[in-house]
Amino acid sequence: MTLRTVSETRSHGGIQGVYSHPSIETGTDMTFAVFVPDHEPGEKMPVLWYLSGLTCTHANVMEKGEYRAACAEHGIIFIAPDTSPRGDGVPDTSDEYDFGKGAGFYVDAVQQPWSKHYRMRSYIERELPDLITASFPADMQRQSITGHSMGGHGALTIGLRGSDRFTSISAFSPIVAPGKVPWGAKALARYLGEDRAAWREYDAVALIEDGARHPHMLVDQGTADNFLEEQLQTHQLITACKDAGMPAEIRMQDGYDHSYFFISTFMADHVAWHAKHLKSEI
Repeated sequence: MTLRTVSETRSHGGIQGVYSHPSIETGTDMTFAVFVPDHEPGEKMPVLWYLSGLTCTHANVMEKGEYRAACAEHGIIFIAPDTSPRGDGVPDTSDEYDFGKGAGFYVDAVQQPWSKHYRMRSYIERELPDLITASFPADMQRQSITGHSMGGHGALTIGLRGSDRFTSISAFSPIVAPGKVPWGAKALARYLGEDRAAWREYDAVALIEDGARHPHMLVDQGTADNFLEEQLQTHQLITACKDAGMPAEIRMQDGYDHSYFFISTFMADHVAWHAKHLKSEI
């Protein structure tokens, strides 16, 4: 695998890097960010994946997420992939912010013209982990996942499907039932087709209804989030977990919106929560 260093910058007792590589899954060059805390030679550290939301790249959380101090304190590698394939040959809907480039929804598309490049599920679940294993001091036996909005949807669904891989799952303002809200229904119909049964593996509420379980889940949702009622519908996740008897810490944070002001406020708390579970795996 060919890994190219775009930049490396010292911060909070570690190295914040940005890297790119040619992806087999997406058929494009992909860029991602990795923060590696200082560590002893030969030491391997647990990993926290962060999946970003609509319109974002790796750069949004890297510049505004305020995770590095907490990751350095707890000795955790932080990985932030992109949200979709990019490039001149990648199909897009330039007048729609919630579909196409920047809006991969962490699915493997099966509909044309999206299926050739929009394979973010396989990229996140298989290809990028192999590259991380080969290139960074990562203990891939200790992985957790988090994300925001569309990336919160990705974190919940990938985490629930991969409960044997991820020690803990968290999310900020996630789309919890994409099959039932405008953002998700639009994307899933175009990427996957009109058979709604095929959508269920990309829907956290549906996955729980269908038997998926995870023992460690944390969700923070702002009460002043202007997308809460129409697009996020946190109450559906609360109901699904309750009906399934699945423990989950779902916190409604009073007065917070959908922005990185909200995410950065609780990021260190999420990192520490994941660290507690990751360190219990030693």
